[in-house]
Amino acid sequence: MSTLASQKSSSQPSPPVARVQIPQRLFSTLEGVFHEEVYFLILSVFIGIFSGLAVVCFRLFIDWTHLALLGPLPQTHGWRLFAVPSAAGLLVAALVLHVFPGIRGSGVNQTKAALYIFNGYIPFRTAIGKFICAALAIGSGQSLGPEDPSLQIGAGIASALGRQLEISREKLRLMAPVGAAAGLAAAFNAPISAVLFVIEEVIGRWSAGILGSVVLSAVSSVVVVRWFLGSEPLFRIPVTTFKRPTELIAYAVLGIVGGLASVAFAKSIGFLRPKLKALPRWTQYFQPAFAGLIIGLIAFLGAPQIMGAGYDSMDQAMHGQYTWRVLAILAVLKIIATTISFVSGTPGGMFAPTLFIGAMLGGAVGDIERIFFPHLTGSTGTYVLVGMGVLFAGFLRVPMTSVFMVLEVSGNYEIIVPVIVANTFSYLVSRAFQGIPIFDLLTRQDGLILPSLEEEREETILRVEDAMLPVPVTILSAEDYIDASARRVHDSAESAFLVRMHPSGWSSVAREQLQRLFQEGKGELRLGSVLPSQSVPSLYPDLPLDSALRYVNDYAIIPVVNRANALQLEGIITRDSVFRTYGAHSNHG
Repeated sequence: MSTLASQKSSSQPSPPVARVQIPQRLFSTLEGVFHEEVYFLILSVFIGIFSGLAVVCFRLFIDWTHLALLGPLPQTHGWRLFAVPSAAGLLVAALVLHVFPGIRGSGVNQTKAALYIFNGYIPFRTAIGKFICAALAIGSGQSLGPEDPSLQIGAGIASALGRQLEISREKLRLMAPVGAAAGLAAAFNAPISAVLFVIEEVIGRWSAGILGSVVLSAVSSVVVVRWFLGSEPLFRIPVTTFKRPTELIAYAVLGIVGGLASVAFAKSIGFLRPKLKALPRWTQYFQPAFAGLIIGLIAFLGAPQIMGAGYDSMDQAMHGQYTWRVLAILAVLKIIATTISFVSGTPGGMFAPTLFIGAMLGGAVGDIERIFFPHLTGSTGTYVLVGMGVLFAGFLRVPMTSVFMVLEVSGNYEIIVPVIVANTFSYLVSRAFQGIPIFDLLTRQDGLILPSLEEEREETILRVEDAMLPVPVTILSAEDYIDASARRVHDSAESAFLVRMHPSGWSSVAREQLQRLFQEGKGELRLGSVLPSQSVPSLYPDLPLDSALRYVNDYAIIPVVNRANALQLEGIITRDSVFRTYGAHSNHG
């Protein structure tokens, strides 16, 4: 993450010396045949295929590294628990500091910065470095996950492909989030969650074109992953049930506990990360190694489950293989281990650790609740699944993604109500005690200013009705004569007047224009015959006030009409009323 600040010093990153060689003939042919939008959609499919292949290799490399360095089942009290994470930490630190300076952290903020600051530019070297270093770190036992790095790998591949094909700057900006969706979908084997996360956290907006590209890339990457690695989900989901509506209280309690745990997790990272970054540069060589040493100590003392992503342990928790005490201890230890790994600058993601913490916390809370309330019917597996979503909603602050992530992982829509209830409580508690979302906090610590999509969602939206003035007393008609109209407006203080056109529509006329027409002897003409055929545009009260800005400089007065009846006037908008409303809102804010 820290390298984002160094990238900021150059507004236009220099292009890489060695460009990725791809078969351009196919793409140039497609570009000549299809419209730009269709071409971009086709390109999104190839992005998904390339990203899916990269993620398949990434996952296999992590597994191979884990087997080679730690063995199939890390045993407590083994020397490897200390030596492997520490030695790998030294190697990763050297690679990050000297070879791949842009790969620290999870990769989500770097992808977002590529969209909003660097015109979609992500060096392909960064994707390669993320692949190698994150696999070494996760495979050696650092408490991090592969999903966020997969997101950045996909974004880097998409950016390199876009530069090679020399697509427009506007489309190049969108290549990074399209690739990010492909990488995340392949890592999670969950295309809907990946699409929602990219829309909810990276882009913050969507149109038909953006949504189509993101969906196509995510789906095509998942198809590739399932082709090579099978279609089995990440976990063996046990039977999950929800029978009694009164049990929602138990899930609400889980949401509150999960929200508090999310706050503790986020605050620990937010506090320690700048402290370690402020230390002398030479300490950065040893911070990942020290993190590996601490994680090895935790594993040595009897908790090797906290090493790596922890998918196997989550699976075991779903099937009731841990007591509530063990689950609670593992949740706390995972928060400590992940915080240490992440703040040390080790490349790796927070998605899998968030799922792990939520799973253990959910299982522990569920078991404790059943001790005091034996009538609860929810199984440990149900609480584990709901707990995953709870931490996702509270820590990562993506409430919609958290709901669909649980549904995609479980394939069981019976628990959608408990998931929604628990996630909502977790999100609200996290917002109450942690004002800045974790990704926004990390961005600001790196000295970058990226749009906070949560803050944008929470902003008050000014609407046309907020700046609307009452219906004017004097409203003219196209059927009126000019001389009668001039007499009607003679004593009015207004400078412009609405004219009701027939059979529909509105126009406007200025006082000076009416007086001039009357003085020219055109008083016996009807008003509609001398007004231009182009009518004044109409607005609706519920429209965002921004929609009025495109008209207020060209028209002195704009009608605000009822959606059910365009001739029913609700009020008017003027330039002064619009800017006065914006000024009052700005002063109030």
